[in-house]
Amino acid sequence: MVLRLSVVAMIALCLTGCSFWGDKPRGGAYFEDDGPPADAGPDPSSVPDAVPRIEPLSKTGNAPYRVFGVRYVPMKSAQGYQVKGTASWYGKKFHGRRTSSGETYDMYAMTAAHKSLPLPTYVQVKNLDNGVKVVLRVNDRGPFLGGRLIDLSYMAARKLGVTTSGTARVEVTAIKDHSASAPVANVSITQRNNRLVYAQAGSFRLIGNAHTLRERLTHQGIARVSVSPTRIDNTLYYRVWVGPLESDLKLGEIIDQITRITGVEPHIVENN
Repeated sequence: MVLRLSVVAMIALCLTGCSFWGDKPRGGAYFEDDGPPADAGPDPSSVPDAVPRIEPLSKTGNAPYRVFGVRYVPMKSAQGYQVKGTASWYGKKFHGRRTSSGETYDMYAMTAAHKSLPLPTYVQVKNLDNGVKVVLRVNDRGPFLGGRLIDLSYMAARKLGVTTSGTARVEVTAIKDHSASAPVANVSITQRNNRLVYAQAGSFRLIGNAHTLRERLTHQGIARVSVSPTRIDNTLYYRVWVGPLESDLKLGEIIDQITRITGVEPHIVENN
């Protein structure tokens, strides 16, 4: 994640518009200087899906972290996770670099990056446009732009038919929790670092847009929706938060509800 953030940060500086983390997903297959390798590599049909197995949580990549002023809180368990959203992919620029879990990124392996699922987590990813399904091992963090849900390895993108279009509508379903006990205490989310945990449904430069989203969520039956003003680099943003949330189970329910309503998976944030 650390090595990928510098690229993401430079691109973020170029983004314009009234919404921040509330924009519609953008097209495009990959970031500048990234993309497929000169040699396409193995035939996708010869590359097996990831095989779920019992693993301990990785020693890195599962603690809360901050990107673009948003604090993300990885989930303790992926149990019951099933969310629809937009998938993108990353390739040669990051091949051989370290992932958030401390492993080496192999663009020919069946892996993926996700902002909040535990590392590692095994997921089934279904391309909703062509019906193709694959099983992947999530071992990295991202993507952080365009409201995207998951970043696929190059090989995973090839098998799902995403390399040409760059993005695709997908459904991500966590396979039965195969993680062993975490290396950190498994506490209630409201006790982590003495901070309260919220789901951030959107962030806007115009307060009217924030209030519109708040009213939309409230009308759909979601409780405790608020607008929180936050200044980042001398720019005021109005964030739409749901919470605080009391448990990982409630967190999963809220993520699913907000994603169904807005079409974008919310960010998980902590606040004093």
